Amino acid sequence: MTVSETLTALKTKKGIVPSADYTGTEKADDFIFAIQTDASTQTKESDWVVFAERVKEHSGALNASTEDVAYIRAGTVTEKGETQRTFSLNGNRCVGDPAQDFLLSHRIKFGSGTEVVFPYIYFSAKTGKGEKGEAAFIVTADASGSASNSAGFACDVKGVGVPAEFNYLTLTQADTQSTKAAKV
Repeated sequence: MTVSETLTALKTKKGIVPSADYTGTEKADDFIFAIQTDASTQTKESDWVVFAERVKEHSGALNASTEDVAYIRAGTVTEKGETQRTFSLNGNRCVGDPAQDFLLSHRIKFGSGTEVVFPYIYFSAKTGKGEKGEAAFIVTADASGSASNSAGFACDVKGVGVPAEFNYLTLTQADTQSTKAAKV
């Protein structure tokens, strides 16, 4: 499922539409994690593939490096360094889901270096706000589980560099303007 299809389904099933004015709580289900699996056909973020089908978790975390430094008369001070974005992605295997089929392909499971680095977006379906970056996808389980249980999968996602701010509302407004300009 693509980002635009996911947002359409959320609107239809749950009445959720991204709004810059939204205030209130957010649940893990309100966040969309999507990747660009094919740069030649997925030129817009709205066409990127969402991890949703049978996904149990796509928890985001921030891992900051720190250093304790002792200063004269000030004592020990903890200084913050760079922060790496990480995600823990896991769920039950669903053959035919484009996101899982891509992630669990031989190319990704056994790839290395830049072969497993892809653009991603992570944003709130309620506000449209989030981030856009690149990350390495490191599959850690591709068919876990015991007899008679669903086969599971797991992947560690490690950000590369600092992600940029992302706003789906700005993106859709730009798409609307370019469509209007094309019709003129």
